[in-house]
Amino acid sequence: MITSRGWLRAAIALAGLSAVLAPAALASAAAAPAPALRRVLPEPPPAGVARGELGDLNVEAPHAMTGYSRAKFPHWARQYGTCDTRVVVLQRDGQNVVQDDQCRAVQGTWDSEYDGTTLTASGQVDIDHMVPLAAGWRAGADQWDTAKRKAFASDLVNSQLIAVSAASNRSKGDQTPDLWKPPLHSYWCTYSRAWIDVKHVWELDVTQAEKSALGEMLDTCPDN
Repeated sequence: MITSRGWLRAAIALAGLSAVLAPAALASAAAAPAPALRRVLPEPPPAGVARGELGDLNVEAPHAMTGYSRAKFPHWARQYGTCDTRVVVLQRDGQNVVQDDQCRAVQGTWDSEYDGTTLTASGQVDIDHMVPLAAGWRAGADQWDTAKRKAFASDLVNSQLIAVSAASNRSKGDQTPDLWKPPLHSYWCTYSRAWIDVKHVWELDVTQAEKSALGEMLDTCPDN
């Protein structure tokens, strides 16, 4: 189950999101600026807290991929109106985002935190799962039911979803931090804090190599 802190975060965020999104559901069909959602990746805990969370994680060899399918993690769940999780993150992480009457982002710019590139069309943007679905499966999500996997795949409360360049997302694939790190070294601090917190909230395992890599990445934080 998600930790009590995770459920508290969810309750607070959903309350705030409802207040923001209710007017948006009544907006006209004409293209208009996106609702003023919370900007960028939800801030993960500071490095000191992340180190404690990392120490709490269960270290275990990765589970087999037997039976895995992305279909077992229903994602891009409907959030409001015709807007699904993907477009909500596009709104949240972009600048001057404009939607059409189907909630598609037809204008905007996005700064990819992984590689420092600026993107000027939504088709250049991927929504990355900080902890990839397959990595989650290997870390314990193979034991979850479909409802919990769906919540994990569309988690807007924690640091799990971020708009990045398609190139960086596809380079990452389903690799853990011992195998892939953001090309932009200055983002390693945030990346490790976010990865650790998602695993902590969702009570997922880490491998020893992954844990070591995350500790090294935390060393780049100014408050480490």
